[in-house]
Amino acid sequence: MFDLKKRILKFTANEVQDPERSASDTLERLRLATCVVLLEVAKSDDEFSSLEQATLSAILQKEFQIPEEAVEALMDVAHTERAKSVDLYEFTSLINENYSLPEKIRIVELAWRIIYADQELNRYEDHFAHKLARLFRLHHEDLIEVKLKVLEEVRREASEE
Repeated sequence: MFDLKKRILKFTANEVQDPERSASDTLERLRLATCVVLLEVAKSDDEFSSLEQATLSAILQKEFQIPEEAVEALMDVAHTERAKSVDLYEFTSLINENYSLPEKIRIVELAWRIIYADQELNRYEDHFAHKLARLFRLHHEDLIEVKLKVLEEVRREASEE
């Protein structure tokens, strides 16, 4: 696990950026940026419950197809990088530069999944989701469409239990 943290940290070092950065380097940086954004979603209501943490971990494992140990290392580095940053711009700009519209919409969908992990929406979470959509330059309709999709799925899953 230490080697993975070391690998992830090398992408965030304050070094001159190599214009010939490989695709795997970019992928690692994008994973880190996505993790930072999703962690911020989870903490937007000043609570990071075990349910939100489990949901985030499962999302990262599934989306990035990485083992649980790698998710833990990624989240540790994401915590550190977010603490060093002033705002989310460096992370969302990297995502904007490299992800397509459907990929950014997918991140917002994952954000709604984390928000609705406890089947509740508070105003801070809702505000953050709207802020995230603006940072990703999404239309309000895209935000609401994925919100309603996730909400419907959460309600369906709750009724099946």
